Amino acid sequence: MTAAITGSGMRTCLGDSAQTVKALLAGESGIGPIRYYGPGTNVTHGYHIREDTDEERLLRCSGWLAECVAEAVRHAGVDPAVQRVTALVGTGLRELRSVERWAHDGAPLRRHQTHFAAAVREALNGAPVEVVTVSNACAASGHMLALGQDLLDLGEADAVVVAGCDSMSESMLAMIGLVTAEPTTALRPFETTRTGVLLGEGAAAVVLEPADRAQGRTEALVRGVGLSCDAYHETAPDVDGIVRAMTDAHTRAGVSPDQIGLVLAHGTGTALNDPTESTALRRVFGEDGPGPLVTGIKGATGHTSGGAALMSVLVAAEALRTGQAPPVVGLDEAIPEAGSLRLVRGGPQPVDTALAQINAFGFGGVNAVTVIEVTR
Repeated sequence: MTAAITGSGMRTCLGDSAQTVKALLAGESGIGPIRYYGPGTNVTHGYHIREDTDEERLLRCSGWLAECVAEAVRHAGVDPAVQRVTALVGTGLRELRSVERWAHDGAPLRRHQTHFAAAVREALNGAPVEVVTVSNACAASGHMLALGQDLLDLGEADAVVVAGCDSMSESMLAMIGLVTAEPTTALRPFETTRTGVLLGEGAAAVVLEPADRAQGRTEALVRGVGLSCDAYHETAPDVDGIVRAMTDAHTRAGVSPDQIGLVLAHGTGTALNDPTESTALRRVFGEDGPGPLVTGIKGATGHTSGGAALMSVLVAAEALRTGQAPPVVGLDEAIPEAGSLRLVRGGPQPVDTALAQINAFGFGGVNAVTVIEVTR
């Protein structure tokens, strides 16, 4: 069953949905000095959500999630009090930062707050919806889109709230700081001089409904989500597993590669991901034809982990709706493996297509590729 996105909300380091898209088209970046965390992580920069205070609020991730869920449900016009609504939240770290503050500083934390049921229900005015939190690495919200489609397909829900969120944590910063000799100052996808990944933070949420019940309320159609779990390596991507996810997405969507005019790449700016993803894209879309435009948002937003897939879905939908694809921020000279790809750089490029593909790959080979449709 094709599912319709009937409402959405997003928070990134660049602002809300409209502010994020505007900044992306202008080639802006949300990079800034790292905040809140002690020395010793070997990370000096990140893509923080802008806050009204210099103090680190408790349960920041839950707060952004609640804002996005409330906004998405309001836009969709769904009433969880009278309709069968299920919520699926994909995340990489859950409220790990709150656990760190509880352990180090004695900040108050209840066990149930480490996942997001309370935050989602509060956003829905206390409606007793079922909320499932899945910690599924950097493809988490893409996987939740697939599960949301399945729930609608099976008739288990009238509408599904699908969300993704993550905030930075000191332990995750320490991990990425271990793999670079010098601190990275900007995430630069597909760039020859890239020096590694940096974390972003934020949340995104959509409401999924059966397409035949969403006449006149559709922001985008989710044609299909392809999944693979290749378990090739704890952290390294595998080109065969990525290709399988792309092919699965095309099959489920009922489309061929030449019908897709835009790809939102995973594009992490790392030594392993960018060449592997580029090779997979060339294998799927071919070397001879022009192929789709390829862009990605992490140079502007950082790597937002559990929310990354959904954020890219919403950016792709807006690109299809307006006919403008944002550039890859930080890209000057592409790596050799990406040389034949039609990478968007320097400024927005016109895109005239109804179909876009969104890539999301996680540690352990947890891959999710989404195909959406927007007609103007």
